[in-house]
Amino acid sequence: MVEQHVCSFCGVQMEPGTGKMYVRKDGTIFYFCTTKCQNNYKLGRVPRRVQWTNAGRKALGKE
Repeated sequence: MVEQHVCSFCGVQMEPGTGKMYVRKDGTIFYFCTTKCQNNYKLGRVPRRVQWTNAGRKALGKE
């Protein structure tokens, strides 16, 4: 069975073989579905404050 990953920024399920894996020096692993998510993470944005993410929609009461 192939392992599916969840995007560390927006929370979307990713298909196997897609996206990027980013590993910090301390060994923390992040998975990003698109460069949009990766760039928002690098800019230091919090997913709860970005409206199009799953966490942002949950914070606004949309889901």
